[in-house]
Amino acid sequence: MPSKRLIQTLQRQAHPLANPLIQQQVLAQVPVPAFNETLLAYGLAPLRAESRIDVLQINVGRRCNQTCHHCHVDAGPDRKEVMPPEIVAACLDVLARWRIPTLDITGGAPELHPAFTEIVRQARALGCHVIDRCNLTIAQLPNYRYLPQFFAEHQVEIIASLPTTDPESTDGQRGEGVFAQSLVTLRELNALGYGIEGSGLLLNLIANPTGPYLPEAQETLEQRWRQELATRYGIVFNRLYTLTNMPISRYLAHLQANGELEAYMHLLVQAFNPATVNGLMCRTTLSVGWDGRLYDCDFNQMLDLALPQTIRDVTIADLAGREIRTAAHCYACTAAAGST
Repeated sequence: MPSKRLIQTLQRQAHPLANPLIQQQVLAQVPVPAFNETLLAYGLAPLRAESRIDVLQINVGRRCNQTCHHCHVDAGPDRKEVMPPEIVAACLDVLARWRIPTLDITGGAPELHPAFTEIVRQARALGCHVIDRCNLTIAQLPNYRYLPQFFAEHQVEIIASLPTTDPESTDGQRGEGVFAQSLVTLRELNALGYGIEGSGLLLNLIANPTGPYLPEAQETLEQRWRQELATRYGIVFNRLYTLTNMPISRYLAHLQANGELEAYMHLLVQAFNPATVNGLMCRTTLSVGWDGRLYDCDFNQMLDLALPQTIRDVTIADLAGREIRTAAHCYACTAAAGST
């Protein structure tokens, strides 16, 4: 059975923070140094994109079968935004003409998009590596049981959300029954060869903290997860990535409601690591919203920090060496070892 939702989306609640401009204002009022000022202090300003684009990341909509506490997209079953066919076509056209090597498909639950399988097929036909940002439970819904086999047939890399190896903590963050359903999907993927060294089928997990603190060191956490998942549940995977919770959307609302926002932002600022800046994803990634607007990253997309072009009219010359739009939320990607 699908997991029960923990909460309604901010949009459904008519919460003020459903508005990206209000989110920007709230973050701007937190007394921390401007992100650009910190970059300048380290001789790293302005932050600029590389001349190449390695990844086209497309957010195909905000519909999701889950409603997670930390979600920076404010995704959920009640969201209606879905990338229309003409924007899908424009994304695939750019992918082909610019010879971008990787297509990263996200949402919401991207598999809910009606053209999801066709997007994957066309991108693979272009020779692209395809990544699917999967919440795992989607594959347990009756109409989506085909997904594991489909992923394997098209050699889709799966980056799967699983915040902890503890059932109670995972369900507390992502919804009742999510941990158990996730294990079922992970076992199905393993049975197809996912996570098995040498199979060519990549199964990577992504973990985020369940509270207002930084994730553990990635290598240490990966070793522990590898042992725990194998010993307790017989599950294997390729890599574990850590993600610092982004103080926007529902997690911003959570921090604000609990009086933790200022302390959390100070934690991120104090953990700023200049060594993470050169490797930031925004430098080699182009993010496309469901409506075709362009962004430096998926987080900027949710704060409505858009580039002037759309996927229909952009040229590669518009993007090379552009100054990346930054704000206080960028501290989350540069804290400690950085977010992958």
